[in-house]
Amino acid sequence: MRRRPHGSQTVLLQIILVFSLLCTIIPGIARADLEDVQRRGVLRHLGVTYAHFIRKTPQGYDGLDVEVMGLFAKHLGVKYQFISSTWSSLFTDLTGRKLNSATSEYFKESTEKIKGDIIANGLTVLPNRQKIVNYSVPTFPTGIWLIAPAYSPIKPIKPSENIEKDIENVKKLLNGHSVLTMSNTCLDADYFHFDPTRVDIKLFTTSKTTNDIVPALINGMADTTLLDIPDAMITLQQWPGEIKIIGPVSSPQIMGAAVSKNSPELLQEFNTFFKEIWNDGTYRSLVEKYYPSVFLYFDTFFDTDR
Repeated sequence: MRRRPHGSQTVLLQIILVFSLLCTIIPGIARADLEDVQRRGVLRHLGVTYAHFIRKTPQGYDGLDVEVMGLFAKHLGVKYQFISSTWSSLFTDLTGRKLNSATSEYFKESTEKIKGDIIANGLTVLPNRQKIVNYSVPTFPTGIWLIAPAYSPIKPIKPSENIEKDIENVKKLLNGHSVLTMSNTCLDADYFHFDPTRVDIKLFTTSKTTNDIVPALINGMADTTLLDIPDAMITLQQWPGEIKIIGPVSSPQIMGAAVSKNSPELLQEFNTFFKEIWNDGTYRSLVEKYYPSVFLYFDTFFDTDR
């Protein structure tokens, strides 16, 4: 004869059942840690089309981070799925929680559907982002440059050995000029403390991708714009003779993959995987494929013994 559960056991079973139902019904409770990815059998890679990290092609998507995440999925023994997002919805798609634009923090309620497990699209490590996601080990070097059309009277600075002095000199050149920026990206004007009484800050809202900023600049939307270094390297190839680099407006920065604060095991496994492809030369080969000129600017970042 089977024993009937004691009252306390019955209550516990009911709680487990209710929680399981909530995880299915309420999007924000659904987890995306390592065990969940393996159980699902699919790694959902969230990303924004950006430079050569993620490129949209007639066949689908390719790019440095698409290939890296494809290898990570293979490492996990699961299928790979790319999920396209936007800069304004990227972190909500990862966590199911909306961001408060005033505080750069999540609202407490989880009201949206979790669409992906990990973000990788050349995501710059920034303090406000570190409050809402956990970053992997550094995967790529970056920084922010001021860019102007080739015909602009603004002349590039002469670099010194003092990056802070170079940044100060670049900002002085902006006096009386406009700069095109984009909210919710690493090009957000709030990061650079421009003097609004001296600099005309223009917000780019024509599209949701930074890929459209340089064409807007060339067409006269502003005197200058901001680009991070990987994007600038690609843009110089796409628009030869059309733009010029004035100088830095940020100190050196780094990029990485990012996961929800609720996905520590997935992050640990990615870091282990990334160390493997770093040490065996796989990652360097991919960087050479998509960013061959990066080694001219950052010759030590990709050292194998970093």
